[in-house]
Amino acid sequence: MLFVAAAQREREVKEGDMQQKQDSQGGKPSSILGKAHPALKAFMCGSLSGTCSTLLFQPLDLVKTRLQTLQNNMKPGAPKVGMMTVLIQVIRTESFLGLWKGVSPSFVRCIPGVGIYFSTFYSLKQHYFQEGRAPNAGEAVLLGAGARAVAGVCMLPVTVIKTRFESGRYNYVSVLGALKSVCETEGPRALFSGLTATLLRDAPFSGIYVMFYSQAKRSLPPEVSSSPYAPLGNFGCGVMAGVLASVVTQPADVVKTHIQVSPAHWTTKDAIRYIYTEHGLRGFFRGAVPRSLRRTLMAAMAWTVYEQLMARMGLKS
Repeated sequence: MLFVAAAQREREVKEGDMQQKQDSQGGKPSSILGKAHPALKAFMCGSLSGTCSTLLFQPLDLVKTRLQTLQNNMKPGAPKVGMMTVLIQVIRTESFLGLWKGVSPSFVRCIPGVGIYFSTFYSLKQHYFQEGRAPNAGEAVLLGAGARAVAGVCMLPVTVIKTRFESGRYNYVSVLGALKSVCETEGPRALFSGLTATLLRDAPFSGIYVMFYSQAKRSLPPEVSSSPYAPLGNFGCGVMAGVLASVVTQPADVVKTHIQVSPAHWTTKDAIRYIYTEHGLRGFFRGAVPRSLRRTLMAAMAWTVYEQLMARMGLKS
């Protein structure tokens, strides 16, 4: 009896240790995920976070693109068109689901694009900060900008198609069909139109965002960071960082949209000259409200979900 009791006790201890190890990793480990490279895990976490944020905030991106492309058809002195006007017009003419026009290329771009961004960010951070030291403000800017530049270049062809889908000027049926049409009629080079403006928009946005986000998180009280309300606190830090980064990079976003939508494929310099001549400085901030809302909420949600998923996998983001 004593031998049986001792054996049972030893088995219970082993099962308890195994359960504790699983709990520390955030749940039951998967044989596939357990052997995966940390950068691949970061890619998967980023892709999942990008899926959620893209689906929720696609209407704001569509409204932003429509506001910016309306400038080309507006005559000087014409009544100002606002975000709500475009929103109502889309619902009336294209139905409520029309607000999600372009969501297919958005998914094709954001799901792998956000994954590439976060995996690059994680890899750079692990390589240059191996001792676990947190990057300072300047290093955070370079870290975020570098990761975004890699993702932006990789996904630019899909970004061009996504922008054209949302503009309402092109009757594309599918992402593959649109890619084929652009290559046949305008050449493969057209898929990389607006590269300079895209990098001038995305790299600074991400760099500024990561800097403000990391600094804001450090300022949170320890009792908040370690409480169940930590995701809510992180989301608030992300919103603040997103607003500041969106305002700074808004002019580059307007220029990028003009270059990618126009069949003439203006250079960055030509687009800047045209916008300023026709609409003045205010033209560079067309669509600022819906873009700021979308980029801010999307980035805040993506980072919050990413960090929670990484913690569940036992990795430090």
